[in-house]
Amino acid sequence: MSAKYVTVLDFGSSKISVMIAESGINNTFNILGSGDVEYSGFMNGEFVEPDKLYESVANCILKAETNSGIKVEKLHIGVPADFTFVECKTASVAFNKKTKITNENVSMLFDNASKEIRHDDYTIISRSPIYFMLDDNRKVIDPKGEVSTRLSGLVSFVLANNKFIETIDGILKNMGVKEVEYISSSLAESLYLIDPQVRDSGAILIDIGYLTSSVAFIKGDGLISLNQFSVGGGHISADLCQILQISFKEAENLKRKVVLSLAATDEDFYEVSLDGNVTPVSAQLTNQIVAARLDMIVDLINRCLIKIRGNNYIPIFITGGGVCLLKGGKDYLSKGIGENIEVVSSNIPQLSKPTYSSVLGLLDLALKEKKNQKISLFQKIKKWFKK
Repeated sequence: MSAKYVTVLDFGSSKISVMIAESGINNTFNILGSGDVEYSGFMNGEFVEPDKLYESVANCILKAETNSGIKVEKLHIGVPADFTFVECKTASVAFNKKTKITNENVSMLFDNASKEIRHDDYTIISRSPIYFMLDDNRKVIDPKGEVSTRLSGLVSFVLANNKFIETIDGILKNMGVKEVEYISSSLAESLYLIDPQVRDSGAILIDIGYLTSSVAFIKGDGLISLNQFSVGGGHISADLCQILQISFKEAENLKRKVVLSLAATDEDFYEVSLDGNVTPVSAQLTNQIVAARLDMIVDLINRCLIKIRGNNYIPIFITGGGVCLLKGGKDYLSKGIGENIEVVSSNIPQLSKPTYSSVLGLLDLALKEKKNQKISLFQKIKKWFKK
């Protein structure tokens, strides 16, 4: 009997996270074990310190195994936006007569669309429907059970860099992990955080991390496009560190105290601990430093948005720990983008911070896949008995 739980590994831009969990009640998770390890992250599609990656991944998995008492044998790996890209293809399947559409017909459509994907350095890790169309030109979200002579559709593919896959495969093989499945972190996060009714019309999810950020455009159950840039919340800390000439740790602590909505004057100060002594730092200068970096992030987001939506309205959501936890950060971005954006995160107590969005998105998708596989297996057995 297969285990009820799944194990996921999430590559954040400042830490690696492993979670072992099973489905709980009311769409929650029963977390059996977890492990986090800080590492140097990745930028511009490359790990910053690849020679230290094995140690970081191994320590993270070991922590989760110790924490849960479970030996990890299968891992669902979240592939960050930096190592992926999205391509959409139209395809169709024709039938000789009116046919009741099944899962097998949908798979045939996906297979036909896959034939158009040719990239030697990348591997398809997900294929998802944007929409389906029947012979009467009616668009449907789920065609199963519909009767038609033809099934057409727009299929979204997420492709992962082979170098990333080979690197992680090598690490996990040496650790004795028997089975590995790769999942798009951006797709999993979008499916988990944005309601299906909203996705049907299209939505944008911005994830601002520590070193990198992404802008995903999701429609239906698939990504239409995925853009990324290597700027995040860690760059705000680096700016404070460099300009105020304080340590990076002190800059991180100062960032947590910043209130961007404060119309700071020369007489306003934040207090930071320097060499064990509490020292006042100009709130006005600090806010200006933070705002300057956010202006850069806004500019990069706007460049992504103009490609996606033009002048059309599409609801925008934001997650990730880079800016969401900054007091007044969301409002500052909203003003720069020119419309209201909504912070989204899990509604599970203790895991409701935007920093958990990516790993929980992976858990949700992995558990749903496991459930669908069980249902599919049950249906095959049922069909076999009928025969």
